[in-house]
Amino acid sequence: MASVSRESYAAASERLEAHARRANPETIAGTAGDVLGVADLLRREPRLRRALSDPARPGEDRAGLLSTLLEGKVGKPALDMVGALVAGRWSAPSELLGATERLGVEALLASADRAGDLGEVEDELFRFGQIVTADPALGGTLSDVIAPVAQRAELVRALLSGKAKAVTVRLVEVALAGFGGRSFDGALARLVELSAERRDRQVAYVTVAAPLTDEEERRLGAKLAELYGREVSVKQLVQPEILGGMSVRVGSDLYDGTVLRRLTDTRNALAKR
Repeated sequence: MASVSRESYAAASERLEAHARRANPETIAGTAGDVLGVADLLRREPRLRRALSDPARPGEDRAGLLSTLLEGKVGKPALDMVGALVAGRWSAPSELLGATERLGVEALLASADRAGDLGEVEDELFRFGQIVTADPALGGTLSDVIAPVAQRAELVRALLSGKAKAVTVRLVEVALAGFGGRSFDGALARLVELSAERRDRQVAYVTVAAPLTDEEERRLGAKLAELYGREVSVKQLVQPEILGGMSVRVGSDLYDGTVLRRLTDTRNALAKR
């Protein structure tokens, strides 16, 4: 997101946080649904997207157009938040769409946070991603962009009904629609990271040959927190093929101490002789 777009997003984000401090989790979730509904409208209507981000029109005019279209169709909190987005400046119409979608996601996370469920939502998103990765048929079905999102969402609801928080299920549906222009897997991973960020945590993806014990995970998390200066959410990826050791990825940093990597390095070194 360009700097001018980030400034526009900040105004709407402040309104969201003020709303989240006052409202109950159910009300915040309802607002999130309204905002995501607006994002769906912008995705379907490129002409509207261009009109609402047109730099040649005053921000007040654009916000007035939005209000005329949505008055009585979405709640006032959502209208105020999206109105703040529309009144701002955007480097491209696609950035307005991305910001509206991101605001809806942040509202969902705020509702989970207010309910005390955010850590659980983060874990559920990660575990579902692992289930999808382990089942190529399921992964192929959910990632099939030719199939309607509603059809794939119905499958997700059948899989997660009674097994995950309602916010988790809704976030998976957002991932199905390609959150931020990402693939389904990429969107799920980004949602995990956003969940952690709201708890002021960094995500560490740890690949091991066998699961870490709770104590090993705690010690690793403490060491990473000391290194990065903030709390860390450790997400384990079990891959027996690495043979031993572990790799740790935090953002763009990768520490690979697996037996497989050492064997590969040795093999490559011998091949060069």
